[in-house]
Amino acid sequence: MQNGKLDIAILADGNYPTAEYPLGLLLSADIVICCDASVLKLKGRTPDYIVGDMDTLPDEYKEKYKDIIHRSSCQETNDQTKAFSFALGLVPDGKEANIHILGNTGGREDHTLGNISLLMEYTKNTGNRIAPFGNIMHKGIYVDIVTDNGVFTPHFNSFTASSNPGQQISIISFDNTVRIKSTGLKYPTDEATFEFWWSGTLNEATGESFTLEFNHPAPVLLFRCNPV
Repeated sequence: MQNGKLDIAILADGNYPTAEYPLGLLLSADIVICCDASVLKLKGRTPDYIVGDMDTLPDEYKEKYKDIIHRSSCQETNDQTKAFSFALGLVPDGKEANIHILGNTGGREDHTLGNISLLMEYTKNTGNRIAPFGNIMHKGIYVDIVTDNGVFTPHFNSFTASSNPGQQISIISFDNTVRIKSTGLKYPTDEATFEFWWSGTLNEATGESFTLEFNHPAPVLLFRCNPV
């Protein structure tokens, strides 16, 4: 538990993290939730819960982990979403929490795109309990996707984020009407709108922080590459 926040790691069944930052989050989390057969990849600690429809977990492991398995046969959502919903139920009312989703990229490309875009849906579902990245004035639940290459964070309003000079930054807008003004980026957006997902990618931070200002609330996904 860091700074009084509950740290929850969700391990999906894609590429297992190997970089220092995501691996550290996984091994140091207060609670680790595995999505179905991802438990077979987990190294260095025991899972606290296994969530999913259990369609890919071998029978011998279903028996081994029977006391921590939480099965959901619903086919309207994937195992990542089931695990996220389960994680929300573990956070006491009024408690702050970090939920880090790991291992959800690197498999089939359609699965990867779906898993990443679900981050915006999760943010909406947690309502005012979400704390936008970098905004310490808000209290609640912070959720991100962490890969070996960087971190995805969801945003709906203007924000300031920490960075390193030269750090690669990508802005992916799900609303082509929002105008985004940036400060602290190598290529200023100057109240630009982004018609396509790629339009705001491959920018670069110039200092230790940068700011994105929205002219109205809108779903925007930020990707920050891990420092080299």
